[in-house]
Amino acid sequence: MLNFFLLILIYSGIYALMAIGQNVITGYGGMLALCQAGFFAIGSYATAILSANYGWSFWATLPVAALISAFFGLLIGLPTLRLKGDYLAIATLGFGEIVRNVLNNWDSLTNGPMGIQKIPMPTIFGFTINPYKKWAFLLMVIIFVAIASFLFQRLARSRMGRALTAVREDEIAAQSMGINITKYKVYAFVLGASVAGIAGSLQAVFSLSVTPGTYTFMVSVMVLCMVVLGGMGNFKAAIIGAFIIQMISYFPQLTGLSGVIPPQFKQILFGLILVVMMIWRPQGILGREEHSYGRGHGHKGGSK
Repeated sequence: MLNFFLLILIYSGIYALMAIGQNVITGYGGMLALCQAGFFAIGSYATAILSANYGWSFWATLPVAALISAFFGLLIGLPTLRLKGDYLAIATLGFGEIVRNVLNNWDSLTNGPMGIQKIPMPTIFGFTINPYKKWAFLLMVIIFVAIASFLFQRLARSRMGRALTAVREDEIAAQSMGINITKYKVYAFVLGASVAGIAGSLQAVFSLSVTPGTYTFMVSVMVLCMVVLGGMGNFKAAIIGAFIIQMISYFPQLTGLSGVIPPQFKQILFGLILVVMMIWRPQGILGREEHSYGRGHGHKGGSK
């Protein structure tokens, strides 16, 4: 049971990284994007291909996975910026499905539906971080989440964070104040994609294999649920939302009801969470994190 709970914590951390990236795009940029599964897949396969096929270490593949994911974030960000709301969601969803189909059919590079197996375990200072001995891997994931949370908290208080907040609240007013809307929206996509790519790298070395079937539309929906549940525009809330959603995902196994509850239960539950939260508490559990800016000091306020 302890081993299973550690598994949930590790996946909570990996998904928390994606939720932090989603929060930049949706919570701060105000863009309803459903493409985190695509960036997640790109990061996973970058690490899998470089480490399994070319002998790269995990730490060497990590920046490459982040940069490739960021590049695709730029590619998807630029043409879709003219779209809003449902249209943007559909376009970004299409990107995620394109990535999955490319991975499924590019046999020479990705090994098609069979995926890539025998990914080397990460090592640091001669110590192997064995995913089967979950404590060490959990510690590594926690460090990644803590660093990402710290950096993005700083980002939220920076000029870019203020600009994204202004764009989210009122694009016309932001543009009239001289804010380059296109530039900051693209920045949000690039940052959100890069952190999802890092999450993908961690996923690859945790499972020690990758297959296209892992990176479905439901992954993007789960990540969006995490952000909405915790509170958009709040990075700590995204981490809490990731843990709650993972607990819900593994609820049938935790309670021994996996044979009773149908596989579609998760999809129904995620949809229900989104609907209930939008009706009863649209600001999420913790709500949006407010900042006041003065002499470089941020002050946290209550939720709206």
